[in-house]
Amino acid sequence: MNSIDLLLKRQSNPLLQAPAPKEADIDTILKAGMRVPDHAGLTPWHFTLIKDKGLQRLSEVFVEAVTLDQADDAKLAKAAKMPFRAPLIILVSTKFQPHEKVPEQEQIVAAGCSAHAMQMAAYALGYGAMWRTGELSYHPYVKEKLGVTAGNEIIGFLYIGTIAKPLPTKKSRSYDCHISYL
Repeated sequence: MNSIDLLLKRQSNPLLQAPAPKEADIDTILKAGMRVPDHAGLTPWHFTLIKDKGLQRLSEVFVEAVTLDQADDAKLAKAAKMPFRAPLIILVSTKFQPHEKVPEQEQIVAAGCSAHAMQMAAYALGYGAMWRTGELSYHPYVKEKLGVTAGNEIIGFLYIGTIAKPLPTKKSRSYDCHISYL
């Protein structure tokens, strides 16, 4: 697959299963996450790999967070299952660096580029990937338990695995309504 095909044909696939990427492929995915545009070379992101027993621990953290919010049984059950949608999750969070010329907004974008690059790398290696956020991404308890330090943000959970079922190719969207000229 060439680079343009990758960019024009990639799509998220939430239907993922084991096996997870091999260690060499995880290494490649992480290296892709490190090659993104990064004003002043601050590297304002952090990756947390979640697999094997870590998926159960993440499930427990999600359930604990939802319990704190006094959720109903259906929401508790959903939270418990969420981490098991893929055999590997890469949590991407910010690691803000004070800098007079690089505001936090730019650092968030850089961390988002990192998540995107890793998703594209997973796809290029033949895996399925889905970048998810949701309300638990913003939950202070989840952030604390996952080691996201105060003042930082969860950019997303990148679910990666073997595609369980290919999806029909989505129709490409037109940019006509999203462009202007000066």
